[in-house]
Amino acid sequence: MPDDFQPIGHAVTFHDLRCQDVIPAALLARTEADMSSFMDAVKPIIEAVRDKGDAALHRFARDLDNVSSLMPSLRVTEAEFASAIAAMEPQMIETLKFAIDNIRRFHEAQKPEEMWMKEIRPGVWVGDRTVPIESVACYVPRGKGAFPSVVNMTAIPAVVAGVKRPIIITPPGPDGLVDAGTLAAAQLAGITEVYKSGGAQAVAAVAFGTETVPKCQKIVGPGSLYVVAAKRLLAQNIDPGIPAGPSEAIILADHTANGALAALDLIIESEHGPDSSAYLVTESEAVAQAAIAALPGYWAAMEPKRAAFSRAVLTGPHGGVILLRDFDAAIRFTNDFAPEHLEILTAEPMATLGRITNAGEILLGKYTPVTMGNYLLGPNAVLPTNGAARTISPLSVFDFMKRISVAHVTAPAYAGMAAHAERFARYEGFDGHARAVSGLRTRLLST
Repeated sequence: MPDDFQPIGHAVTFHDLRCQDVIPAALLARTEADMSSFMDAVKPIIEAVRDKGDAALHRFARDLDNVSSLMPSLRVTEAEFASAIAAMEPQMIETLKFAIDNIRRFHEAQKPEEMWMKEIRPGVWVGDRTVPIESVACYVPRGKGAFPSVVNMTAIPAVVAGVKRPIIITPPGPDGLVDAGTLAAAQLAGITEVYKSGGAQAVAAVAFGTETVPKCQKIVGPGSLYVVAAKRLLAQNIDPGIPAGPSEAIILADHTANGALAALDLIIESEHGPDSSAYLVTESEAVAQAAIAALPGYWAAMEPKRAAFSRAVLTGPHGGVILLRDFDAAIRFTNDFAPEHLEILTAEPMATLGRITNAGEILLGKYTPVTMGNYLLGPNAVLPTNGAARTISPLSVFDFMKRISVAHVTAPAYAGMAAHAERFARYEGFDGHARAVSGLRTRLLST
């Protein structure tokens, strides 16, 4: 624990950094900082799936996912889809449809044109052609809950992009079935293939392919540290997508913020699990203390498991309240941390927005809590974690597509271009390159 830690109020982790010029490195670290033990743990799982295929997936379903009986099929059947839809309350189906409509509209607006070309010199045309990736696995976690929201955020952009074979892979419950909401969301999003497997074994299944689970070109979606470790180890076999590990958030509040409201939103990502990170960052001692005072009452009113998760994060080394000397310092810390989710509670959120350079998503103002972004605003909520937001963007329709460069030189433009190209090739010592644009080609073109 850094030296600045002070167990103030109700034992919420409190870092008073008002007298410090340098942010302790420990505050920027996540639970993903040391992955060595997870990498070691998943290696035999990966090897078993590679060598034994479906048999290994059934064994891990029993041993790791606590499935109590043998699943007749690793693939979800039409009957299971129908049962899931029938089990859902009509109001929840309407909410799923509402969210799906928003998310689809956002990603359709985001989708690039199929092809563009521009004449950069007379007779010289260049551009891009964008085509969908052929097969993508959408990983939907289940260990700490059921997440039809992740189905929406991964499957909808895949469908919008035109992926030929988008599938979902997700852990089964103890009864060997997939969560009903997950299946309902999959069907509403347009996914027909769902497979029952979770954790590192699921990543291995789509990386290698098994008798039942298809080999895919890419996997997307958030997961546990075991999933993160498996993606890293299998990066040569399958594109691991953006790094989406345990949840993290910063609530950035200035002196005008309501501390109790900030505390309410601080709980959102901290309730995902004890491997999450969540900080309230402020320059106001009054806001900090109001938030600290509010948290125990919120925990007392919550479902016990989620309250325990949130308490573990906010009283541990990867969460709590950070008090800085001024708001400029709060901005610097936020950009250095590069959070997955950033919620801005300031007098002028739009003005603060212009000062943020590193974040997976930015939610502006007291009417835009992280909950809204997680479920139904439209922008994707599968976001880079562990500081990757410094260089990596949120999951988007672009992650399900690839660009192919296109160029065309007309006959009248050829000679001028060829002279420069030959000169470049001669300088770099590539005789074959040079001959291909030399007088030899000109003579061949005239025959």
